[in-house]
Amino acid sequence: MPRAGVSAAAAAVIAGRRARHRRHAVASVVLGILVVGAFAVALMIGNTFYGPDEVVRVILGQTVPGASFTVGELRLPRAVLAVLAGLAFGIAGVAFQTLLRNPLASPDIIGISDGAGAAAVIGIVVLSLSGPVVSLLALGGALLTAAVIYLLSNRGGFAGTRLILIGIGIAAMLQSVISYVLSRAANWDIQTAMQWLTGSLNNASWERVVPLAVAAAITVPLLLLQGRALGAMQLGDDSASGLGIRVTATRVLFILGAVVLLAFATAATGPIAFVAFMAGPIAARITGPGANLLLPAGLVGALLVLTGDLVGQFALGARYPVGVVTGVLGAPYLIYLLIRTNRSGGSL
Repeated sequence: MPRAGVSAAAAAVIAGRRARHRRHAVASVVLGILVVGAFAVALMIGNTFYGPDEVVRVILGQTVPGASFTVGELRLPRAVLAVLAGLAFGIAGVAFQTLLRNPLASPDIIGISDGAGAAAVIGIVVLSLSGPVVSLLALGGALLTAAVIYLLSNRGGFAGTRLILIGIGIAAMLQSVISYVLSRAANWDIQTAMQWLTGSLNNASWERVVPLAVAAAITVPLLLLQGRALGAMQLGDDSASGLGIRVTATRVLFILGAVVLLAFATAATGPIAFVAFMAGPIAARITGPGANLLLPAGLVGALLVLTGDLVGQFALGARYPVGVVTGVLGAPYLIYLLIRTNRSGGSL
């Protein structure tokens, strides 16, 4: 009888695990299909509609009158940048949220995006910089801000709550810096800075795509391969260590990887509001409990940026940057998540 009971319990555990894996796989495939569909729509629609056959011919390198320039030089880099930025924001956001066991621990909330924004605004307004130099400055600002937050929160031992609180405080300081610099800027500098701060794909080009693509190609597989270790970190440092996880090394790896993704994405598009914040919780609702959220969150992020850009371009009667659309979606979601977290605790 005990053996039968143990066997039945083991069978139930195995069945539950298989069901979770099946749901995770199905959710990932469906999200991937939706991303591909949104990507295809982004290439086809605009002032001029091009059919799927023309789009495929352009992608294959054939010359199609009109479409070769419109699709190949305007729409394709914009859509690729949307996918890469959304993937980077989604994975970076869920890495922070999972590592710190709190859905509010998003780079949007804890100041890393503000570090990139402050550096870019100073570069535009104070130093009169433009183009790739501003992107490099934003990259440095994000990395420096993340390093400061981590070092301050790691005194006397690492604590996720301390990191979040320090990050929120630094975010407030950086937002004050941005406001002060903008208050002293000329009108044309304000327009340039605000366009950058909003988060936009309007200046998409292959020059912006390549650095982000290289960063994602290196960082994303590395983080995905360590997904099991990240899941174990949700159980707490002691439990993760008991499972054989190198806690400090894993924490540093994911923080560094997430910051690199966030910094390169922000340098390419500006800080697209709330994508990093929303992607993880949405992916958690879709995949269910106990799932590795890195890939689903990345796909949700890509889908949010693609669809947000399409809505901003064609659905509102005027053209708006994608950051405006995601900001409108993210603000009420933040309020909802605050209420839900207050009632049920801080987990995805």
